[in-house]
Amino acid sequence: MPLIARDLAEGGTTAPPRAAGGTLSNRTLRALWRKLPALLPALLFLPAVLAPPLNHDVAAVLNFSERWLGGEHLYSDLIDVNPPLIYVLTLIPAALERLLPLSGVHALQLCMVAFGMVAWWLAVSVRDRAAEGPSERVFLDVLPVLFLFDGGYDFGQREHLMAVAALPYLLASARRATGARPRRRIAAAAFAAVGFALKPHFLAIPGLVELAVLGWNLRGGLTRGLRWTLRDPVPWTLLAVWAIYLASLPLVFSDYLDVVVPLVWNFYLDLGGLTVLQVLLVSRMAVILMLLVPVLCIAARRIAGPENKLPVMLGLAAIGAVASAVTQHKGWSYHIVPVELFTLGLTAVLGLRWLDAQGAVRTARSATRVAAVFAALFGLYIASNGEAPWKELQYADSPVAELTAQLREHAAGERVLVLSPAIYPVFPALNHAGVKATLRTMNMWLLQGAYEDCLPNGHRYREVWEMGRAEFFVFRTVAEDFARAPPAVVVVDKYPGIPWCGSEFDFIQYFSRHQLFAEVFSHYKLTAEWDRYRVYTRKD
Repeated sequence: MPLIARDLAEGGTTAPPRAAGGTLSNRTLRALWRKLPALLPALLFLPAVLAPPLNHDVAAVLNFSERWLGGEHLYSDLIDVNPPLIYVLTLIPAALERLLPLSGVHALQLCMVAFGMVAWWLAVSVRDRAAEGPSERVFLDVLPVLFLFDGGYDFGQREHLMAVAALPYLLASARRATGARPRRRIAAAAFAAVGFALKPHFLAIPGLVELAVLGWNLRGGLTRGLRWTLRDPVPWTLLAVWAIYLASLPLVFSDYLDVVVPLVWNFYLDLGGLTVLQVLLVSRMAVILMLLVPVLCIAARRIAGPENKLPVMLGLAAIGAVASAVTQHKGWSYHIVPVELFTLGLTAVLGLRWLDAQGAVRTARSATRVAAVFAALFGLYIASNGEAPWKELQYADSPVAELTAQLREHAAGERVLVLSPAIYPVFPALNHAGVKATLRTMNMWLLQGAYEDCLPNGHRYREVWEMGRAEFFVFRTVAEDFARAPPAVVVVDKYPGIPWCGSEFDFIQYFSRHQLFAEVFSHYKLTAEWDRYRVYTRKD
């Protein structure tokens, strides 16, 4: 662990000695114990992120990666709007599920913790610890763990992965802006580049950071600044990773460009979209912006100073995260998570630097206590404004628990067709129950896009010859897949997420217009009904 390998001893800069027999010395253990109060606020979130329910979007991605590894083809058998990188990364826990006695959920959680430990190691490696104040040093030691576990319910979301991966890069860039060449900066850049590549919206963050680093180095003279920039491997590493990924799209994932991108453009982008002002006024976003704006003003005053530029880098990352959330125009909680993490990190660093500059922290013990207070405030903000640990504590009474129980009873180890506009609670109930979905999309988003408005002729459903390509694809594949390999259970959502147009849109009625679907579904019976869901099982 980085805290053992680097500066566990009070004020130390080298790895602590080991006692005879290869065990850690008493001095090291005492130093680790003294650091524990600063680490404890992050560790308090560990039971929450490991407890059910798994985040619904993370669960859905895991389900698709498991099916991809099982032989189905991504973007032809499995249609989703997400670019392929997240599915490639999630193949790792999907493979571990097959190799080890672990469920897919536990394998994914194990991979996430390992991912966070790599970020922790890199974050410690790129810093100049001797240039940090005592309380700031302790807080930065635990900040990667805060980023990892304080993602809360959004643990494993793409925005959360990006924020965790970005932190070592921001720490390295804070030193690069002063002309330093931190060790392992190339590894930190490559690690961050993967995180930024998860969504194109994230590129605003490295764009702002690299412009800032370039600007600071040009202040030493145009020729000298350009020479330093051209020799700096970090931007070239970022570009190389992104270039390789972009090249893979037409070469390896051509169906994403040919099939999915047109569907996203025509059906997904405007589905449930918010204006810029509406995104900014989402309660969780509005609250963090009320903190971000004043601390950005304080950080901006440090631009011209000679000190480490970490507050400015965290501020730029927060601005880039806001831009990413606005661009996605949904206002969903996980879009806001990186704004919160970067803003809280920025606020804590500014506060701790001020205390260290005032000489308020005189001993290693007091530095740990002060850092622990700031780490606790970090966690308290996340707990009071996020969904963890409250969602986990209420799991037993949640729709996920009820649907999981139904699936375990009627479809354990089997396949299930789910007709619903929602990701939650279908995912993660399917994952927790250990059953496989059969639908080629995660939900009915293509039908939602096709029926966003009422039909001009007043009909509830289009005739087959009136359907566009996307709608006919859903209509045909659902019926044909259903008839080819009838699942053990069919789960139907009574609320279609489609506007009322004289009558409610009924999924069974809609698909039963296909002869194959109607024939096979006649062999199913209604077994359970609760809340908004009906559960059908085979009569035989």
